Amino acid sequence: QVQLVESGGGLVQPGGSLRLSCAASGRTFSNYAVGWFRQAPGKEREFVGSISRGGLTTDYADSVKGRFTISRDNAKNTVYLQMNSLKPEDTAVYYCAVNLGLPGSRFTSNYAYWGQGTQVTVSS
Repeated sequence: QVQLVESGGGLVQPGGSLRLSCAASGRTFSNYAVGWFRQAPGKEREFVGSISRGGLTTDYADSVKGRFTISRDNAKNTVYLQMNSLKPEDTAVYYCAVNLGLPGSRFTSNYAYWGQGTQVTVSS
């Protein structure tokens, strides 16, 4: 079992930045690739990006590529999502989860141990 807790969300103006954290407890966190997802009101949960177990490989949705960066510190059992140049369409609840399925998957069905989410609102 892995417990994940997201933090760092908030209200930010367009063009601003936020850094989200995903803190893990339980099983050895470094054994798992981790994904970030988001869900806006009335929309399905969508893939944002992922990072491999060792942190050497990342993958991003086209909508955030070049603006968002995922990193991890396995010594601290934490994965980060640095979000720059934020847009109103980035407004959503952001979730992290561990990948128990196909490596590199973007599908929510391959992920488990979802956190409770953290709200990100981009508005002037």
